[in-house]
Amino acid sequence: MTHARKPPRPTTAAAVSATVVAGAALGLAPAAQAAPPTPPPTAATATTATAASSVRFVDIPGDGGVTLAANVVTPTGSDDSGGSGGSGGSPRLPLIVLPTSWALPQVEYLAQAQKLADSGYVVVSYNVRGFWQSGGEIETAGPPDVADASKVIDWALAHTPADPDRIGMAGVSYGAGISLLASGFDQRIKAVAALSGWADLVGSIYSGRTQHAQAAALLSGSGELLGRPSAELRQIFQDFLGSDMAKENDIIAWGKKRSAATYLDRINANGTAVLLANAWGDSIFPPNQYADFYEKLTGPKRLEFRPGDHATGELTGLLGLPNDTWNDARRWLDHYVKGERNGINQERPVQLKARTGGGYEGYPSWSAVPSDQRRIDLPGTRRITANADSGADAGTVLLTGALDQFLKIPPLVSLPLLSRDRAAVWQSERYDAARRVRGTVRLHTTVTGDASSGTAVVYLYDVDALGVGKLVTHAPVTFHDRTPGRPFAVDLDLFSTAYDIPAGHRLALVVDTVDPLYIEHNPDGAHLTFSSPASDPSYLAVPVRD
Repeated sequence: MTHARKPPRPTTAAAVSATVVAGAALGLAPAAQAAPPTPPPTAATATTATAASSVRFVDIPGDGGVTLAANVVTPTGSDDSGGSGGSGGSPRLPLIVLPTSWALPQVEYLAQAQKLADSGYVVVSYNVRGFWQSGGEIETAGPPDVADASKVIDWALAHTPADPDRIGMAGVSYGAGISLLASGFDQRIKAVAALSGWADLVGSIYSGRTQHAQAAALLSGSGELLGRPSAELRQIFQDFLGSDMAKENDIIAWGKKRSAATYLDRINANGTAVLLANAWGDSIFPPNQYADFYEKLTGPKRLEFRPGDHATGELTGLLGLPNDTWNDARRWLDHYVKGERNGINQERPVQLKARTGGGYEGYPSWSAVPSDQRRIDLPGTRRITANADSGADAGTVLLTGALDQFLKIPPLVSLPLLSRDRAAVWQSERYDAARRVRGTVRLHTTVTGDASSGTAVVYLYDVDALGVGKLVTHAPVTFHDRTPGRPFAVDLDLFSTAYDIPAGHRLALVVDTVDPLYIEHNPDGAHLTFSSPASDPSYLAVPVRD
């Protein structure tokens, strides 16, 4: 039997905002067809929003008897007292379920829940198991978390006037991943808005067979501080951060079980309408894995990429301020859950905003984003000393993308000062006209190591007349069990981006072996050689938009 839970002590707006900000730190057509902006709030609308919806705190039984702490936000005057499910002549209302982000309490979504309730939804936001007042241990979007989502829906249908035929889920980061996974296992979910989440957990924090050290350490540390990790999760993090290659297959299997890409056929069979939104500079869940997943979806779908880092694109919306990402998420749910004819299904489904400024650009598909591929040849041979920092790096988790988003300051490097002993460098010609890089840059090269394992980090820079380079994109790659001295081909996708190279600038490719974002596998004193044999020349394929 469920019961109303006494609300927590009143908190000041500043304290709530600080909590949300801390958690966010953790946890469309061409310009003429840009998505409609969210109207700025006024004192009158803020007062109405508070008065037009009611909030109650409840405990919901999750999978296996675990108690989930939740809040229910409903339009004022709706029958939400429990048990009736909309009986007695009360109209049934569409339902939105919001699982919380990693390490955040359920007040995370309060501002957005009130906006949804004001427009006629029943909204249930719940703390995922293992965090805050919810019971259980952290399962990292494992089967119990997916089952919890269905249990919350069951509870809402029994205790609120929720309509069983109009159900959606949404969330940021961890909540996005759980929502996307749940849509493959619960056919009642008609639409999902997955914001700053993942579809491929392995491809997110283990891309290029390289451990994303800062991202994993941040998740592990915040989980220990604010939650109750399971023994399995602690072991996974220990093996992952400890570079225990004997456990690699176990780690990959663990990640695949928690990846929506593994259950793509289920999601497609259910016909779920899926909105995916992410930041170009997301240092926890890079954009490539969302784009790959988007292309394989067969139901209604939309893909949005904006400047920023992990969850920074949604942050102002969590604080109740105007926000494009949340505005589009509500429009998506309004159309596919509530049934409103708001035109979002008529817009071009891929909406991009370049990191260097400008309005939204709309495309019919992700593959249509670049109109051409410009090849940059990488001639000659470069031999560098491994396990030595050249000075090139991709920044700091969470901070770097935010600086790029708000201040237009990406990581910088001076090309003339880079040590050629520690970094391989190639530069293009100087461009007479601007180049609009759009999509995924791909590297093909031949590598020879004098050890069986090694790591390389590849950077692409926008270089001005003074030789100062701004980071356009990057990606790591690691190899194991190679025969020392024997060349092998490497094909690497750098993290997708949208960046405008000004006229008069050039592109520079830099490869070194050390970056604070990643764990490297280069023995002391080892070397990596990059070559371009006549039979298999090395090159960089740069996607551009005319």
